[in-house]
Amino acid sequence: MSKITTYETAWCPGCGNFNILDCLKTALEELNKDPYEVLMVGGIGQAAKLPQYISTNSFCGLHGRALPAAVAAKIANEKLTVIVNSGEGDSYGEGGNHFLHNIRRNVDITHFVHDNQIYGLTKGQASPTSMVGMITEVQIHGNANIPLNPVLLAIAGGAGFVARAFSGRQEHLINIMKQAIEYEGYAIVDILQPCVSFNKLNTFSFYSQRVYELDSSYDCTDKTAALLKAMEFEDKIPLGILYKENKSTFHQKNIILKSGMPLIDLQYDPVILDTIMNEFI
Repeated sequence: MSKITTYETAWCPGCGNFNILDCLKTALEELNKDPYEVLMVGGIGQAAKLPQYISTNSFCGLHGRALPAAVAAKIANEKLTVIVNSGEGDSYGEGGNHFLHNIRRNVDITHFVHDNQIYGLTKGQASPTSMVGMITEVQIHGNANIPLNPVLLAIAGGAGFVARAFSGRQEHLINIMKQAIEYEGYAIVDILQPCVSFNKLNTFSFYSQRVYELDSSYDCTDKTAALLKAMEFEDKIPLGILYKENKSTFHQKNIILKSGMPLIDLQYDPVILDTIMNEFI
């Protein structure tokens, strides 16, 4: 009989990150991905700790800088399945410019944003997606800033795969994750994920009363409809693939990369490389 080993995490009991981790493991298993085929990338934050709790290749970098590392890895070795896990502060705040420009490049990576509408690691100040009026220990008179709508921004910016999910609906989340991972190009999934310690407004109950899953009558290839659907975020919040479009990836557009040979397999002369590097010493 195999021994069961438990590991301590930095997440609070009841945190939505646990569901996201379980769903991601299941999605990778159902896609028959081996650990060596997958690279998990994170920045800084509670969500960015996920790579530490899963047996794949992993890289945790600077706050807001998960996407550049993920993009570099994919460009170097396109055989890797590259998945970014980061929070909404990491992704849309400190990493906002990287988010916008990876939409433009369309590098074939998957971006799961754990959106709890609060900065959980730094003890609860308002984040880019926090609702107007949210009172925190920093915003004592209520958050005055308009919340960023990441799925609306992604669709308007030209992203080819844009989805929203909820950590409380695991079967649906697993299905969305699988489709995002299999999508050829940049896929972003904004995952509503309650923070049980610092966000007492956007709770599991709050979302459960509002979220609904898009059905087969919804056409995710209709961009105008997708923009309208992305703006729903009050009494009703739609879950599912909001928009999907086949687009040329960065590899397909790049004259070197479209040859199909990963950069790591290209031959190079170390003498020439040393000469170039020495110019910067």
